[in-house]
Amino acid sequence: MKAIQLTLITLTLSTVLILCVVYQNTVIADDEQFSSTMSESSDRVDFENDLIPVFTKFGCNAGACHGAAAGRGEFNLSLFGGNPQADYKAIVRQFAGRRVNLMHPEESLVVLKPTAQTKHGGGQVLDETGEGAQLLLSWIRQGARYETLHHLDRVDISPQKHVIADLRNPIQLRATAHFSDGTTEDVTRWTVFTPEDTSAIEIDASTAIVKVHRRGRHIILARYLTEVVPIEFIAPLNEEPISSEAHTSSKSADVGIDGEILELLSTLRLPVSPAADDTTFLRRITLDLTGRLPTPDTVAAFLADPDTQKRETLVDTLLASDAFNEYWTLQLAKLLRIRSQDDEAQGALVYHQWLAEQVRDGLGYDQIARSVILAIGDSHEVGPANFYRTVDGPREQAEFMSELFMGARLRCANCHNHPLDKWTQDDYHGLAAIFAKIESEQVVKLKTSGEVIHPATREKAIPRIPGDRFLPTNVADGRVELVDWLTGPDNPYFAKAIVNRLWKAMMGRGLVEPVDDFRATNPATHPELLTELANDFVAHGYDLRRTLKRIALSETYARSADALPQNATDDRFYSHALQKPLEPEVLADAISDVLGVPDAYGNEPEGTRAISLFDPNTESDALDILGRCARETSCETSTGVIGGLQRKLHLFNGDLLNARIGISDSRLDGLISIGESPMEIVNTFYLAALSRYPTNTEQQFWKQHVDVNTPADSQRAVLEDMVWSLLTCNEFVTNH
Repeated sequence: MKAIQLTLITLTLSTVLILCVVYQNTVIADDEQFSSTMSESSDRVDFENDLIPVFTKFGCNAGACHGAAAGRGEFNLSLFGGNPQADYKAIVRQFAGRRVNLMHPEESLVVLKPTAQTKHGGGQVLDETGEGAQLLLSWIRQGARYETLHHLDRVDISPQKHVIADLRNPIQLRATAHFSDGTTEDVTRWTVFTPEDTSAIEIDASTAIVKVHRRGRHIILARYLTEVVPIEFIAPLNEEPISSEAHTSSKSADVGIDGEILELLSTLRLPVSPAADDTTFLRRITLDLTGRLPTPDTVAAFLADPDTQKRETLVDTLLASDAFNEYWTLQLAKLLRIRSQDDEAQGALVYHQWLAEQVRDGLGYDQIARSVILAIGDSHEVGPANFYRTVDGPREQAEFMSELFMGARLRCANCHNHPLDKWTQDDYHGLAAIFAKIESEQVVKLKTSGEVIHPATREKAIPRIPGDRFLPTNVADGRVELVDWLTGPDNPYFAKAIVNRLWKAMMGRGLVEPVDDFRATNPATHPELLTELANDFVAHGYDLRRTLKRIALSETYARSADALPQNATDDRFYSHALQKPLEPEVLADAISDVLGVPDAYGNEPEGTRAISLFDPNTESDALDILGRCARETSCETSTGVIGGLQRKLHLFNGDLLNARIGISDSRLDGLISIGESPMEIVNTFYLAALSRYPTNTEQQFWKQHVDVNTPADSQRAVLEDMVWSLLTCNEFVTNH
């Protein structure tokens, strides 16, 4: 009898276990199996729209926790909830279903661990009685289903842009979600607000109340589900308003440029520095457009010219010069990373020659981009074909192309959707799939097959125009549709990416910085100006020279680099000009020009200029000392650190200067040989190096160190020191 009872009990327990398993597997069904008769009342918990924000708010799906590529504690969530369906499977179906307990919801690991009722590596992140934990419990009690009642359209943040009158007043942030069914919801409590500068901005995570501790322009990122919205707070840098006279433009000002700049400066209460004098402008614009110093004769003639339009005439002359073609070929060659490959330089040579021809002929930038993206042929004969030999592999090609022509860091979407932008893994691997059909040997050609594997699906990635559309899987050459989209007049990235780089080349800082990191969460300092410049660039045939001329003739560009007490801390709003370190190639040529002694570059003919070298691997001690870019990766790091300490030490003590200052046939030797007086030699070198005459104070200084009544030949040592001091001073090694 007891045996029968034990058997019945065992059968009963087995039946219960089977029924539990059947029940759990039944209720955890796919969306399409869910009964349409299920209530859609407002008390139902929506996994995607209600629970994902909980995980994000409390950091569960952040990169430092379960959102890391490898997850944490064998539990992996998509970064910031970028893939809710994968998150659902991880929570409900993985780990033998032990994370969710439908029979006893309170005993679910997904509840016990974050509330620290059982051991959790991340400690307690949810209050057991708080709304987040209760939402989780309600969802499990309702069957732990994956149901989405509506989809997020957008999130509105209030205020999204705000000028702060008084730093003592806190600011309440609000976030409102708009859904596909027309409903809205206040989601402030589930929105993550993150300041870029935590030392300047303090945010109460529970109330979304902001306190600003420091004046300036501050950015806060608001994240809800997949939407990330930038918030801009401006606290004027000076307490007292600036007089209207301090922000008055002349009739010749470029309204599109100067108007936008002055409007923000007025809001920030920043006065503008006065206009640069003629000698400063001449040196600045000649270096920016040609990479060369103006000659002493050019300086003297420009100062003597009474024409009120002489600056515009100068700009036109420089833009039409061979020196412009040579220097801006170098600028584009750095962007395209032109260099020798595998110890052979033929490809780099023909690539550089082709690029120089495009610049000389004034070809539109859209045509340059089209030529390199669609290029095929022998890379030793077809210059643009070397575009496909710049990096290794289709994924690297996708990253290079997006950074170069879109100003977008698509590489952040390789392992997961971009955490701060719209780019998805589909965009990244879909673009790589387009390039996978290109054979990038010496002869660049299309392949009949070629693929990349999507890491999320483990299947072939479908070719895709990033952020736009998938291409047919059987497309023969997706580059055609890619380049048509990229260079189309309505493309939101292409024109902005290059005009931002032109702006940085002229002004020392991009409107978007870094220049290859365009995204909504890294807004431009002057977004309307960037849009206006891009629209004008497109409307005038993608003409590089036109945009450079507009910038060059603006009042903003022509300001002095001498800061006022009220604008001395400004490093991005252009109240005064920024000092720009000279590029290694430009500085090397400038040193040679001032000394009158050309440097040697590998096997190149004597007199070859550094800016004309097509290969950054050309042998040169001077360029190595000055910190040239090898172009193996982007050269667009901050130019403020070019060369670093090594460069400074060699400028002060090395052979880069000392071995050439006073040698035979140098400028100094020649001036001494023809009998120039010491002060005449001082004046000549000031004109050659700094494009100006010595000030009265400088004149008096040198008269104390040289004997004006003694021939220069007997004062060589002092004059060599004078030349050395000019070539190592900050005024010489920067464009100011």
